[in-house]
Amino acid sequence: MAADHYFSAQPSGEFVAKPLTVTLAGRSLEVQTAGGVFSPGGLDVGTHVLLTHVADPPPSGDLLDLGCGWGPIALTLALESPHATVWAVDVNERALELTRRNAEALGLHNVRAVTPDAVPDDVQFMAIWSNPPIRVGKNELHGMLERWLPRLRDGADAWLVVSRNLGSDSLHRWMDDRFAGRLSVSRAATHKGFRVLRVRNRSGMTGPITTVSPRSS
Repeated sequence: MAADHYFSAQPSGEFVAKPLTVTLAGRSLEVQTAGGVFSPGGLDVGTHVLLTHVADPPPSGDLLDLGCGWGPIALTLALESPHATVWAVDVNERALELTRRNAEALGLHNVRAVTPDAVPDDVQFMAIWSNPPIRVGKNELHGMLERWLPRLRDGADAWLVVSRNLGSDSLHRWMDDRFAGRLSVSRAATHKGFRVLRVRNRSGMTGPITTVSPRSS
């Protein structure tokens, strides 16, 4: 199966889970990955850049990992915010199954690995963390962001990591235009060829957005 089809709902090929040792939230963990999902061989560079350049997640409320893959972002959110509900969203059923297995094996009962339509319409998010599937195509990507970014609570942030070579700056400009007057977009970090973009719902807020220093992975 081609690697750029990890966003298929039903990946082709046999589902063979493989063990992987990875560091998340400062802990060495044993998880499972498989072919047919994004970055099955380990933590990809973009996700690592995101996880080391975001602010600490809110301690409670609903948090979203958009495009969860085998779950590194969702698992990190659940480890760091055990009293929050973490929604791990993906269209890839194999990715969702792996995220469920990994969360269960780690005793993380606050993870909900579901398809997009399974998230209740009234859920709003205290934070969104995402390494979005850029290769799905511009129209699909824009539709995804139009669906989920407006569901940020007042004062909440979305953090997106995007490669400069895959259009991070043009995406920044598009979000500035599309969400003008509702959401503010800023570049939080540049590292290893990736941009970390911070999207904030500024409703009810005044003053500048504070910067965030890199943290340990």
